[in-house]
Amino acid sequence: MTKLLLRALAGETLPTPPIWMMRQAGRYLPEYRATRAQAGDFLSLCYTPDLAAEVTLQPIRRFGFDAAILFADILLVPQALGADLWFATGEGPRLSTVASAEDVARLKSADQIHDRLGPVYETVRILSRELPRETALIGFAGAPWTVATYMIAGRGTPDQGPAHALKDRDRATFAALIDRITEATILYLSAQIDAGAEVVKLFDSWAGSLKGRDFDDFAVAPARRIIEALKQRHPHVPVIAFPREAGDRYIGFARATGADCVALDNSVSAEWAASHVQVDGCVQGNLDPRHMVAGGPELVAEAQRITRAFRGGPHIFNLGHGITPDADPDNVAAMIEAVRSA
Repeated sequence: MTKLLLRALAGETLPTPPIWMMRQAGRYLPEYRATRAQAGDFLSLCYTPDLAAEVTLQPIRRFGFDAAILFADILLVPQALGADLWFATGEGPRLSTVASAEDVARLKSADQIHDRLGPVYETVRILSRELPRETALIGFAGAPWTVATYMIAGRGTPDQGPAHALKDRDRATFAALIDRITEATILYLSAQIDAGAEVVKLFDSWAGSLKGRDFDDFAVAPARRIIEALKQRHPHVPVIAFPREAGDRYIGFARATGADCVALDNSVSAEWAASHVQVDGCVQGNLDPRHMVAGGPELVAEAQRITRAFRGGPHIFNLGHGITPDADPDNVAAMIEAVRSA
């Protein structure tokens, strides 16, 4: 096994951590903006395999990251389950809402998602042929809680209020929705692996707004169920879990879910995470994305501090969240150089 990312995910402590970035294919790159314009709109880009593969490859050509992550969107799964999905210019995604047991019952069954998602699997097949041999290919999906927050509110919300309201008012309906998304996510990630993904990642972007029993029921339990099912079908494919802003609940998350790696946001320090989370295995993270905008000596110092903090165990260097559209590509190159020289 020569790919650095796979070695770290297998628990190896490497002299230099593998590096990739969340949203590494994105609007901060001029070549991405050109391809996005060619596609016409965001969803057309996601569903046109040649173009989706092209934008996935662009940051690999430019920066030589150790991994490529499939270009897609977490909201393709709700669309495949029958939700209407569109992107409002300058405002982000919009979906038809799920607010009742009847709405959940109207969704398609999990095994009906593949007709809609076929182009995504074709993108994975193209990438598995075209990526450099040393570059690992990561597939992904949104975790059920995060996907449910969008399906219930019909959009992103600052506090996930509508999802919390449905959960607290009608737990059975909420749990049924989580169930449907969980089943679909297992089939979606399994199909990505069949098409050539070597690693999969579960993005729970809003996990931090779940507390106590709710975190156990709707962040931990669905992740455990998805990972167990994937391990049964694909025992050698590692899974990265990202329960963003989980705070103290990062501790033990790998043990509780079976994840091979826990990705960390930048609200926890690398030193704390090395003591409390990395003891259970591989961790990923966790440079503040603002350094990709600001650059300078602070970027270099922070990248090297994080690299050194995690050098005692398996580590994948990444940001604590996705790179932002106003980032400077030169700062990405500086980050990579800082990590590799640390």
